[in-house]
Amino acid sequence: MNATTTRGALLAALACVLVGGSFTANSLLGDYPYAGGQFLRYGLAFLLLVPLAGPGAPTRLRALGAGRWMRLALLAAVGMVGFNLAVLAAERTAEPAVPGVFVGCAPVVVAVLVPLLAGRRPQRVVLYGALFVAVGAFTVQGWGRTDGAGIAFSVCALVGEVGFAVLAVPVLRPLGPRLLSTVVCGIAAAESAVAGLLADGAGWLRTPDAVEAGALLWQAVVVTVVGFVCWYMGMQRIGAERATLFSGLIPVAAACTAPLVGTGSYGAAQAVGSALVFAGVAVGSGASLPFTRGQRPAARRQRAPERSLEKL
Repeated sequence: MNATTTRGALLAALACVLVGGSFTANSLLGDYPYAGGQFLRYGLAFLLLVPLAGPGAPTRLRALGAGRWMRLALLAAVGMVGFNLAVLAAERTAEPAVPGVFVGCAPVVVAVLVPLLAGRRPQRVVLYGALFVAVGAFTVQGWGRTDGAGIAFSVCALVGEVGFAVLAVPVLRPLGPRLLSTVVCGIAAAESAVAGLLADGAGWLRTPDAVEAGALLWQAVVVTVVGFVCWYMGMQRIGAERATLFSGLIPVAAACTAPLVGTGSYGAAQAVGSALVFAGVAVGSGASLPFTRGQRPAARRQRAPERSLEKL
């Protein structure tokens, strides 16, 4: 791996580890109104990201056509608000492992879908790595009780996870990671407010207690501001296919942090699954492919079609 792909891999890995830790924070928000929590999370993240959007942000936003604004609204609705709503709905009739298993299949879907949308064939090494990651995520989480509704909402969560990466590809280059994160957080906050008013009426928002406030701050500042920017910076450097491989670290991070708040344990199955995830990431990202002086890295050759996403 060269310096660009190494930085991209580290950024994507950091983002997914932070998101994995957010599942532990979610367990502390069980009694807080869903839409209100999303509004506070994304609204605060938007306010924090505005000063970081970079010079020329208004000009870049004005240059976006109606089609790209529609894509941004869809990205926020599907990949952020919709994803979280689908997970919540799935967990009403299914154990948390069930939507986790479906979301763990996102690397496989992205490894196939992104190349097809770009008019090229999927890369075998990325697809093999994605399969390892999916099996590892399943091993970490296991399976649980569910019904038809739980499976249906889990599939919706998978669609949201895939959409968060795939829908961002055409708008990442013109906006850049920081401005893209800023815009989608602002849109997601507005969409959450509308959803809250429609679903919960006047009770959609209330003052959080100390524990809820801490969890919301963690989600807004660390997971959203830091995590989203790192994710899109990583995706910019290594492409959506390879970046999504690192989503396998989400259940690994969740399994590692769950014992800290007494919501789970880390045993032999989690250790084996973690090893499979790490192996899949290493294979699919090209980290396991050695190269000698004067020989171009295999990962660099394979990434040629996505080179347009490496720079702002």
